[in-house]
Order: sequence, then structure tokens, then C-alpha cells
Amino acid sequence: MNYKEIVETMNADQTVKELLAAPIPARHAYIGRNRAPRAIPVSYLWNGQAFVFASPVTWAKVDALRLNPQVALTVDETTFPPRSFMARGTASIKIVTGVPQDYVDASRRIVGDDLMPGWEAEVRSKIHEMALITITPTWLKVIDFETRFP
Repeated sequence: MNYKEIVETMNADQTVKELLAAPIPARHAYIGRNRAPRAIPVSYLWNGQAFVFASPVTWAKVDALRLNPQVALTVDETTFPPRSFMARGTASIKIVTGVPQDYVDASRRIVGDDLMPGWEAEVRSKIHEMALITITPTWLKVIDFETRFP
């Protein structure tokens, strides 16, 4: 699947659309600074072209992504049959002042509308610079265990 096909699938596939709308973090896999693999949950957005999330600039994953920008993301659910999409791609980092709106929007799905005002106020009061991370996908697999299997 080439980049154009990946974008078309991400933007049109019903399973992907439902997973993107669900309150599910992505599992972000990368190679740590010590060259050991890691997987962590992240709140993320799909902006129509790439995956976007943010982290404080001092977090270890920011330095790790600078050293090795090759990453993977998985978004999955625990229902049966489970549905998921898995992506691989290349991360790029832009340091921004303040808390980027993409980070707030990505977190809204996980935090929830009820807790969002307090969460956002606290984050904005404590974080003054963030790494905005964009992952351009290079590979994608959608699995629904009904018509598409690993």
C-alpha cells in the first residue's frame, strides 16, 4: 500500500473511522535511547494526512525519536471480534511554544468532555513548550477478524 492508498483508507474505511472516533489511545512503539523497543499509550489525532500527538520536550521519547524516527502505532479495541489498525511510519518533531491545540483535541477523546476544562487549565498552566510529533505513515494494515485478518 503506497502513501496515497494509506491516506484513502484512513479517511474512508468504516472500521478505521470508528476506531479513530473511539476513546482509545494509540499504542506508540519506538526504539528508546538505549536501543530497546518501547510501546506507550498516546492520545493522538489523524489530521487527514498523518498522525499527530505532542509531548513535553523533556520526555525521553522526544530524544529517542530524534535518534530513530521509525515508529509504529496500533489502535485496537478489546471487544470480540477485536478490530484494529496498525501503522508504521516516520516521525518528525517540531518544538512549539505552549500547548498545541492538536494535543488538546487529541486528549479530549481520552479525558472526556466533563473533565476537559480542568485538565486543560492544569496542562496549560504547567507546560510552556511541547514537541509536536507528526507521523507520516508508510505502511498500514486494518484488521476486523471478519473480512480482514492478520
